[in-house]
Amino acid sequence: MKIILAPGAYKSSLSAVQVAEALARGLRRSGLRAELIALPIADGGDGTLDAFLAAGGETRTVPVLDPLDRPITARYALLPDGETAVIEMAEASGLRLLSHEELNPLRASTYGTGQLLQAAVDAGARRLIIGLGGSATVDGGAGCLQALGVKLLDSTGAEVARGGGQLGTIRTIDTTGLDPRWKQTVVTIASDVNNPPLGPEGAAAVFGPQKGASPEMIAHLETSLAHFFTLVHDHLGVDVRAVPGGGAAGAFAAGLMAFLGGRIASGIDLVLEHNGFAGALVGADLVITGEGQMDEQTVYGKGPIGVARLARSHGVPTVAVVGGLNVDDAVLRAAGIDAALPIVVRPMPLEEALARADELVERAAFRLGGLLQIKP
Repeated sequence: MKIILAPGAYKSSLSAVQVAEALARGLRRSGLRAELIALPIADGGDGTLDAFLAAGGETRTVPVLDPLDRPITARYALLPDGETAVIEMAEASGLRLLSHEELNPLRASTYGTGQLLQAAVDAGARRLIIGLGGSATVDGGAGCLQALGVKLLDSTGAEVARGGGQLGTIRTIDTTGLDPRWKQTVVTIASDVNNPPLGPEGAAAVFGPQKGASPEMIAHLETSLAHFFTLVHDHLGVDVRAVPGGGAAGAFAAGLMAFLGGRIASGIDLVLEHNGFAGALVGADLVITGEGQMDEQTVYGKGPIGVARLARSHGVPTVAVVGGLNVDDAVLRAAGIDAALPIVVRPMPLEEALARADELVERAAFRLGGLLQIKP
């Protein structure tokens, strides 16, 4: 048999690479004779950097500021062509960098992600792929733009403080300090979110709560984003206030579109194309994908569904090995996943399941390997 291992990360537990390794161990331990090809995936969120690096490239480390302006180090990837860089904004501006008590989208900023973008351009990159998942921010990308040299000035001509709560104090946008190399740089936004920047389906209303926003904070952020993007329209002649997908990562996508000419592309499609997934499907018998929690959000364009749909188009079945399963099996099958196998073998606290995920994935793969050896 030829089996492709294309799992995503198990959030707060295992990276996509670690899941693929555990799957391979379990299948081999089962006695299954098969060629195993590991092609870990991501869809623009956590693990995007490592998914691209799985096919080659190098990691660069840069000193940046975290969402609350504290110094940290963050990674980006420079791919083998030397001109393409991959930035995972969660590295510098992610929820995972803050404790629950620290979550505050009024203060949180994308400044550190801007530092990563500038470092990549300084290293010679002329094509940037930016994964927008897992952000702690709702600042419309303003912090990132400040890091790139854009001046956001208040009524006194002073630079406004960073954070989504400060956008309403901006009166002037000065782009003269923006590095001219950005005009020759292609910016691709890896995201599968279709939400606009503003409104009831927008960045503040939909994504604000997971970043720590109260109802009062959401209202303030909505007003602030509307003010900022109206100014952007007035100063730059670019209207991103209703653009589909612009609400991704606290409307960071809209900021990248307006100032850097960013264009949205499916995160999972970018990864699969880069990793040569379609070519690997030739002669394959099975694809194994998975993620930590498979639910209705998975069906709407998440990584495992992108894998399953491409595999089905090549006549290859897909099995998902998952941490939790919270969606009807018939819905999954219609979306391209032929079977889903949860890894938890008995009732256990979430903390235990997270801690034992590596072992549980391996055991699930061992059971799957046994099933694949049953003769009809």
